[in-house]
Amino acid sequence: MNQMTVDVAVIGAGSAGLTAYRAAKAHDVRAVLIERGPYGTTCARVGCMPSKLLIAAAEAAHGIEHARGFGIHAANVHVDGAAVMARVKTERDRFAGFVIDYVDQLSSEDRIRGHAKFIDSHRLQVDDHTVIDARSVVIATGSSPSVPQELRGLGDRLLTSDAVFDWDTLPQSIAVIGTGAIGLELGQALHRLGARVTLFGRSKMLAQIDDPGVLAVARTCLADELDLRLESSILSAERDGNAVRVHSRSRDGTERTEHFEFILAATGRKPNIQHLGLERTGIELHENGLPVFDPLTMQCGESAIFIAGDANNERPLLHEATDQGRIAGSNAARYPHVQPGLRHIPFSIAFTDPQIALLGQSYKSLQKGRFVIGSTSFDDQGRSRVMLKNKGVLHVYAETGSSRFIGAAMIAPHAEHLAHLLAWACQSRMTIPQMLELPFYHPVIEEGLRSALRDAKEKLMRGIPEIEHCADCTPGT
Repeated sequence: MNQMTVDVAVIGAGSAGLTAYRAAKAHDVRAVLIERGPYGTTCARVGCMPSKLLIAAAEAAHGIEHARGFGIHAANVHVDGAAVMARVKTERDRFAGFVIDYVDQLSSEDRIRGHAKFIDSHRLQVDDHTVIDARSVVIATGSSPSVPQELRGLGDRLLTSDAVFDWDTLPQSIAVIGTGAIGLELGQALHRLGARVTLFGRSKMLAQIDDPGVLAVARTCLADELDLRLESSILSAERDGNAVRVHSRSRDGTERTEHFEFILAATGRKPNIQHLGLERTGIELHENGLPVFDPLTMQCGESAIFIAGDANNERPLLHEATDQGRIAGSNAARYPHVQPGLRHIPFSIAFTDPQIALLGQSYKSLQKGRFVIGSTSFDDQGRSRVMLKNKGVLHVYAETGSSRFIGAAMIAPHAEHLAHLLAWACQSRMTIPQMLELPFYHPVIEEGLRSALRDAKEKLMRGIPEIEHCADCTPGT
């Protein structure tokens, strides 16, 4: 058995782990990176990048199909599923390759292959070949798709988002279980690429939208295009040859039996904390087995153990993983001199069409009577209508008294760009009047944001009537 003594041991070489390793090395300490699976990160291999490649292909097909709205008619449009997936996999491998190349450049002495488990709070055993005595440890083991027990007997007819991007061609039909961001993104993309898609959701929720006004518009926008069955339950799912027979019940009690080529379980992800031996570390654990940690330092109690990224299940998004990894790695390197790190405001985007974005304080967290909502619809928003993208709504939240902008929820055309502007404003603690002093070009979608900000300002001032109709069609008003 090999014996090693290091300052920092990082378990996991994904986005959080690589960032934690780099942050620790910046303090000129001895750090090692332990990984049991393939290098390449969840984002590059099975998450952000391959899903956006599939969505990009779907947007191209959708654009051709709807060009007739502009008086342009395309004939004999054909989606080549094999070619679509070939590009997805080629570009996916290219993105993952960048990460692999980086890891290959690290010192071989810093890379440990195998499954790590705690012997105690400072010692790790990696497979049956190495024991590492570490002054501090960063857990960055990521997450895996969660699959409901009732679906597990379907064999290769059952997929998770990790398996979709290994297809050689596109399916003819698929039932998507789950209406979070992953289910909605993949379901809409596959629908636009020609598959028969049905999305099942147990609740009325979509992509974690908790603002009832935005949620209502989102349901209408997406249901106009998709077979979206909210508040539905799967009574049974059984293998039937090379298909799956799905028996479901809708909200009104109607039951249906349908056949699909595949079922996609888009029912969330679970942290990879099993079999780490956390019970031998002495740190406090929640009932679900997750460590109790400080979200500003990533430290587990007063221990020398830190946890970052999807492994802690706080905000399982790539930009959060890198922020947390940076904080965890730096604090692990300077332990016991732990310091709070910079955390950004909550911020998430679902790349549906229209896109969904949430940032800052959530609707449910707003204090009753201490906020106003500035609202604008994109139905008649100038630039959106020009592009035939005029669907959606934007709600901005402002704090009464201070007039500070504190959050937003939207389903809107190109919401990824609107959301970034608003995230920067929220992180900078700007007020609604300050935001309205900034320039707005004409004609752009951002003028819809200006309309929402004006609405919020009027409500903050109380009693001034709202601007009606297409305010952004008259610059300077």
